[in-house]
Amino acid sequence: MVKTLGWLAGAGLLVGLIMAFGVAPREVTQGNVQRIMYVHVPLILASYVAFGVLAIASVVYLARRHPAADRVAHASGEVGVLFVGLGIATGSIWGKPTWGTWWTWDARLTSVAILFVMYLGYLLLRGTIDDPERAARYCAVLGIVAALDIPLVHFSVYWWRTLHQPPSLMKPGGFTGSTSILWPLLINLLAFVLLYAYFVARRVRLLRSEAEVTA
Repeated sequence: MVKTLGWLAGAGLLVGLIMAFGVAPREVTQGNVQRIMYVHVPLILASYVAFGVLAIASVVYLARRHPAADRVAHASGEVGVLFVGLGIATGSIWGKPTWGTWWTWDARLTSVAILFVMYLGYLLLRGTIDDPERAARYCAVLGIVAALDIPLVHFSVYWWRTLHQPPSLMKPGGFTGSTSILWPLLINLLAFVLLYAYFVARRVRLLRSEAEVTA
C-alpha cells in the first residue's frame, strides 16, 4: 500500500509538471514565471491538509491517549512544515519578478510565516521534552491551537489589503479561470496530497519501530 502511494504520487507529479510547464498556456501579464503557481498553490493547500490531519489526530489523542494518533500527528507535522516551507520558497521566487521583492510583510505572507514558525515550534517542543506522553499531550494542544491560523492565512487576502492575489482554488464562488489552468492545478494538488500520504505512512511506520525499540 505504501509503495503504491509512492508510485501514484510520482506519476501524478510527473503528469502535473508536464501539464504545468508544457501544456498550460503562458500567462499574458506575468509570462512564464506564473507557471510556478502550479507548484506553489498545491504545496500550500497540501500543507493545509497536513495541519488539518495533525489537529484531528491531536484531538483523538487527547480524547483516547492512543499512541497511533500521536504518531500520525507527529508525522503530519513534519511533512506539513516541509510543504509550507517549500511553499514560502516558491512564493518568494514567484514574488521577486512580479512584486519586485522576495518578501514583504503583508497580511498573507505574515500569517503564513506565523503558521510556519508555530509548527516549527511544534516539532521543537517534541524534541525538548523527554517524557513521550507529556510531549504528546503538549504538542497535541499546540497542534490544535496552531491550526486556527489556517483560516487566517487563507482568507487574509480578503480581510486585509495585500499584494498577494486571491486564492486560485477554494475561494467564494468557486474557480473562475479556464480549464487549461484548472486541470494542472488539480492534478498537482492530488499529486502533492498523495505525496503527503506517502511520507506520513513511511514516517508513521518508522516512529512505530522506534517506539517498539525503546519500549
